Amino acid sequence: MSENTNRRTGGPETGAPARLTIGTRGSPLALWQANAVRDALAAALKREKDAIVIKVIRTSGDAIQDRALSQAGGKGLFTKEIEDQLLSADVDLAVHSAKDVATALPDGLHLAGYLPRADVRDALILKRGAGLDDLPRGARVGTASLRREAQLRRLRPDLHVELLRGNVHTRLKRVREGDLDATLLALAGLTRLGLAHEADAVLSTDAFLPAVGQGAVAIECRVDDPATNAAIAAIACVPTGIAVTAERAFLAALDGSCRTPIGGLATVSQGRVSLAGLVLAPDGSDAAEGVEAGEVAAAAAVGHALGTRLRASAPARVLGL
Repeated sequence: MSENTNRRTGGPETGAPARLTIGTRGSPLALWQANAVRDALAAALKREKDAIVIKVIRTSGDAIQDRALSQAGGKGLFTKEIEDQLLSADVDLAVHSAKDVATALPDGLHLAGYLPRADVRDALILKRGAGLDDLPRGARVGTASLRREAQLRRLRPDLHVELLRGNVHTRLKRVREGDLDATLLALAGLTRLGLAHEADAVLSTDAFLPAVGQGAVAIECRVDDPATNAAIAAIACVPTGIAVTAERAFLAALDGSCRTPIGGLATVSQGRVSLAGLVLAPDGSDAAEGVEAGEVAAAAAVGHALGTRLRASAPARVLGL
């Protein structure tokens, strides 16, 4: 049996610890993701699921519900406490929504792999109607995402966008009970929770570019833990890793954070990666966008090149300068 086959099947050659602990947030979607990673590891490593423990860790982002993350410290709010427990070896690996992971990780940690990516598109949930054009002028749309807000304002500057935090069920309830006219959620999250039927419309990526990493489940662990890294490699989806690597390099080149509306989507085909990127003014009135492509081995360079180009061409107000 070849070494590569051993890594795919997760046989004893991986040397994985007898017991693994996964750190995760406690939302229904986060728990779905953690369980998906546990199931994949148990199958690949031929272990009982009980040998892989899920530990729920409350993060700063979970505690903040009254203001946008851009006002409170950015993406790391959903990962910091989990990463602290990774660094102290209280957990062996962490599972995140890839779009929640900051571009710069703490020293000693890295993203070791991703599950196969789900549908990257955004879904529109409406109080009534079947699409964005059905929203009346001045309709109230709730979201906590600056990217979604800016793209909404770009397409429909008449809409009134207001802050909406909370888990998926909370946001759906606000619309279904009539508090808001609409909201936007990742289709991947709805599908994973068995709620895809709640989407009244699915927005094309041509008109509405997703967040970097949207639809991907990221697995983080310590760089100096070869056994856990090998276990993750046994379940990692290579094309997803290539695509998200390009997207995250693009974000890093833009110095992207929750304070800047940025969208990015990479696709992988026939040994090449193609990346579309967008950075917008918060009100959607101005933007810089472009496309870059290259060999999969140069995925990070492709992302860096596009981010550097858009950073140089974007008006200062788009970058918040």
